[in-house]
Amino acid sequence: MFMQTLPGFRDFLPEDCAKRNYIFARWREVARRYGFVEWEGPLLETVELYKKKSGAEIVDQLFNFTDKGEREVALRPELTPTLARVVAAHEREFKKPLKWFSIGQFFRYEKQQRGRLREHFQLNCDIIGEAALAADIELVALCIDVLRAFGFTERDFVVRISDREFWTDFLRERNVPADRWDEFLQAIDKFGREPREKTAEKLDNLAEPVFATLKSGGKSEKLGKLVDALRGRGLADFVAIDIGIVRGLAYYTGIVFEVFDRAGKFRAIAGGGRYDNLIAQLSDGAVSLPALGFAMGDVVLGELINEIPHAREAMQEAITIDRKIDIYVVIAKEERRADALTQVQQLRDLGYGVDYPLTPTKIPKQFQTAEDLGATIAILYGDEWPQVKIKNMATAQQELLPHDRLLAHLQALPSLSS
Repeated sequence: MFMQTLPGFRDFLPEDCAKRNYIFARWREVARRYGFVEWEGPLLETVELYKKKSGAEIVDQLFNFTDKGEREVALRPELTPTLARVVAAHEREFKKPLKWFSIGQFFRYEKQQRGRLREHFQLNCDIIGEAALAADIELVALCIDVLRAFGFTERDFVVRISDREFWTDFLRERNVPADRWDEFLQAIDKFGREPREKTAEKLDNLAEPVFATLKSGGKSEKLGKLVDALRGRGLADFVAIDIGIVRGLAYYTGIVFEVFDRAGKFRAIAGGGRYDNLIAQLSDGAVSLPALGFAMGDVVLGELINEIPHAREAMQEAITIDRKIDIYVVIAKEERRADALTQVQQLRDLGYGVDYPLTPTKIPKQFQTAEDLGATIAILYGDEWPQVKIKNMATAQQELLPHDRLLAHLQALPSLSS
């Protein structure tokens, strides 16, 4: 019996790895276009760091263990606690605001289901040290443009935007004690995902005014300004104000948002918001900086790419181009193998993608391999030596060339990129 992967974990065969790298490349490209710089934290952190942020109940969702130093540690389930720890320790070394992004792997010990595994890769983008609404606008615009980079349009996804302060003001006006706000906000966050009666029971005497507010849509000057600013960038069609978006995590303090496919087939593609108090909380007040960020996982995004034809075709085209080689060296005479390998190395040193048969192989099979690999040029080493035969794989045009002129000739070809 063959060994299987653990539940909720994945093998990445070459095709899957190519798709994953395609996603990473676009994440990285757009983040850098917005002036974000890449950073990374460790896969392993202390359990205490996650308990400090999310409470003791988070332990049930962790891959945690006691290490050989008798420390309670866990594979990271998210990046924000690590980011807060790193910023608290190093913030004096950097000018503000910090605009950082990271692409890494995360682990959660929870029930696997469509769009949620026990491991996944995730893009995290955060802005640290800026309280102005301009930062929220920039972050939402970045999230939209990341998805546009995959070929998605306003017909494919929507960013639903809300404001936690809208609801904290709502609760304050009704004299709800601050220590109960999280309880009510979590109930509002689950509205629509659980029976109305259950939500009403949690909200108690606030149920009717909450339901009425959700139905009317509420009013928020801050959210209006955000949408107007995005309209000025030509991005307003990608967003919708939805005060039902609360995000159940207690550390959010202001504008929050979640991204969904328009057809409603999948879980949230991305989500985030402002968490102005978290760095102070995790540093015991030693450092206090406003902050906001979002995360986008590869699992739901990959499903959406496969669902939308133009996005799927764009990915396949990019993968096909990326895996092509420039040159395939056909060794027609084994006596010429040493000469061929000398030039293979020279070509690789110049930056060309080059492959060749590792063992004696029939010539037709070698040309078939060149075609399968998408080679632009095939170079044949055979009876013509010290000349080599060059074949354009697209046009089948062939020419003979002295081997000592080969490198200069190839560098002049517009069809080859070095």
